[in-house]
Amino acid sequence: MTETLRAVLWDMDGTIVDTEPYWMAAESALVASFGGNWSEEQALALVGNGLDTSAKILQSAGVDMGITAIVDHLTDEVRRMLSTEGVPFRPGARELLTELKAAGVPSALVTMSMRRMADDIVSLIDFAAFDLVLGGDEVARPKPHPDPYIQAAATLGVDIADTVAIEDSPNGLRSAFASGAVTVGVPHIVDLDPKSAHQLWPSLAGRNLNDLRTVFTQHRSSPSASTSTSGDLA
Repeated sequence: MTETLRAVLWDMDGTIVDTEPYWMAAESALVASFGGNWSEEQALALVGNGLDTSAKILQSAGVDMGITAIVDHLTDEVRRMLSTEGVPFRPGARELLTELKAAGVPSALVTMSMRRMADDIVSLIDFAAFDLVLGGDEVARPKPHPDPYIQAAATLGVDIADTVAIEDSPNGLRSAFASGAVTVGVPHIVDLDPKSAHQLWPSLAGRNLNDLRTVFTQHRSSPSASTSTSGDLA
């Protein structure tokens, strides 16, 4: 470990881009095509899951397709919606990525979406924002296992303890926190437990590299610390 923030590890869906409504729409349409019903509660329960895990849950909801076929179908549907309806970036995400790039702090995209969809999103950012893109189909075990974040840090050549991870979902936070990264939660579609992250921010809007360095300095030496102040959530 060092005393310096070596890299920032980013979730994608719901953290950098607001694609969760696209996923929910694709899931609902797929379940309906097999005569079933898909509630908002069921859709929210999938946020942050690995796609194979989500596919198994969709099978239990009546989708008579194989795991790979479900994953491919959902991925293609969300990619289609992205191409026709655009990519809605989350407030502050692109600005923070721009600052990290200018400062020479590496960023890695650590997503459970398929690599081909992650590449679609990355291609729409007007600068080389990421030093590494790691898709859900490139890891042995998905979030909430810590493997994706550990693999991303190792590929970048940095100690996981010298990184900050940014996540929007409970499963994503479990993955990042368990990996040993200093973890920042930014709630979006679902609520987050303050105890699940080192700190919660209501948004990335207005946040900068100094904020990330402050969180890192506060928590890197005590990874078990997981408290957030009311000021962080204001």
